[in-house]
Amino acid sequence: MPYVLQNKNTEQLFTCMLVNHYGLAYYGVKFWPEQEEANELSRDFLLSITGIVPEDWQVIELEEGEMKLCNVKLKNDPNLSICWLPTRKSEVRKLEN
Repeated sequence: MPYVLQNKNTEQLFTCMLVNHYGLAYYGVKFWPEQEEANELSRDFLLSITGIVPEDWQVIELEEGEMKLCNVKLKNDPNLSICWLPTRKSEVRKLEN
């Protein structure tokens, strides 16, 4: 199961440019395959990004299909964000510049 970062205030999932197993770059949901790995690495990952407050984020578990659907809904477009609602549904939002 993938483990992802969710903003505690907005329900937004953390998205960024990633590289798939074919070596191709894409815009998608940042994830770790194991909970222990996510818990160990996520804080340092967030601290490496200017303007991010690590305490605003929590690690949550998604099913692999749920995460893949989130990535499809993002359409490889960095102008979009995705929120994970308590109903276990995703919601796409356009980022404000």
